[in-house]
Amino acid sequence: MVHLTVDIGGRPGANCRGFCAYCYFKHAKDVPPFGCRYCLPFLKGCDYCSRGVKEEYAGFLPLRSVAESFLADLQTVMDDVTRITISGGGDPSCYPDFRDLIELLGKLDVPLHIGYTSGKGFDDPAIADFLIANHLTEVSFTVFAADPELRKKWMHDPTPEVSLEVIRRLSKEIEAYAAIVILPGINDGRVLFETLLWLSGIGVKGVILMRFANYPEQGLILDNAPILSGQRVHTVEEFADLMRECAASFPNLRISGTPLYDPLFDSPFALRNMPDHLDHLPRVDKKATIVTGAVASSYIRAVISARGGDASMVIAVEKEIASLITIDDLRSLHLPDLCDVVIIPGYAFVHDGEAEKVLSRDGVYRMVVRGPEVLAADGETSMGMTEGDVLTLEMDGFFALIQLINQYGCPP
Repeated sequence: MVHLTVDIGGRPGANCRGFCAYCYFKHAKDVPPFGCRYCLPFLKGCDYCSRGVKEEYAGFLPLRSVAESFLADLQTVMDDVTRITISGGGDPSCYPDFRDLIELLGKLDVPLHIGYTSGKGFDDPAIADFLIANHLTEVSFTVFAADPELRKKWMHDPTPEVSLEVIRRLSKEIEAYAAIVILPGINDGRVLFETLLWLSGIGVKGVILMRFANYPEQGLILDNAPILSGQRVHTVEEFADLMRECAASFPNLRISGTPLYDPLFDSPFALRNMPDHLDHLPRVDKKATIVTGAVASSYIRAVISARGGDASMVIAVEKEIASLITIDDLRSLHLPDLCDVVIIPGYAFVHDGEAEKVLSRDGVYRMVVRGPEVLAADGETSMGMTEGDVLTLEMDGFFALIQLINQYGCPP
């Protein structure tokens, strides 16, 4: 099985008919490179942490360039291509050569997947029939609300009725998934219930609810907070409760949320409540400090404690999402609480050399070790997984984490 990606480029806000009111990239500043796992040891800043995180393309790529790049990828493939995903920094529905691209890919007779679209570029409902005829089999479609006026106001969609009609038509024939960023007081409560009722009625396969982020600790690392001044944000616990309520009210819809929660699998970190699976993990024989985000910390403590580790080994920063931890988060740590070995999240936006300097600034040298890339699947990822997939991912992640502790850690 081979999955290929067609990258059309594009910039958030510039190539999507303007920012949605709540867009993560709205007000984003040209911040210096953060540093990351891909940086060279002697150089802070690489393409990923200086440009990729900001989705900083010059604009949409010409169709010729997109086609040539895809053809080059296709020629390196030895097995049959089973899926082609269209993605980019801009919205595929706004790509100026969208129809030509779809026709070109459709001739390959391979299932097509649009990884994300707001639908704001669709001005004719007939585009849905065109996509189906050219082998589109899956799409993730941002809805916000079934009320076209709310969609127009908050997504700045010039033709909201058309966009909603497109997902309605697609849902009859293909696997359509809806995404909804939740703004408390705007599209939650009764509005959310009516939207889920409508999505259920048109045949959408699943709905991913996304907690709105408005402050740095929630992940706005591009110096762009707040996105909406004065807008309330759900706490993590409130949002997890909302997932449970929605899933119970609409059992025929596959509903999950990010950063929490997936009611179907009791995930992320479903492993914490499965003693039989936990027993297959190695014992924690040494001691190291595990730095993580505020959301994951209690779950990681539960797993580490179950395998004989000390709960105090897990230290949370204020940043809620571990993969968005930056050097400023490490500066906030109380150094005497740290062991001589500190494990940071694999995808943290920190340069390893700078992390060691910051965490050793009290004169005590501390080794910094990168942890596994992922320990659990959030609701956005687990939407397309089985329970076995979720548990395998968690088992692999914690097995790797405990191995790092036992390899590099200090005696308890």
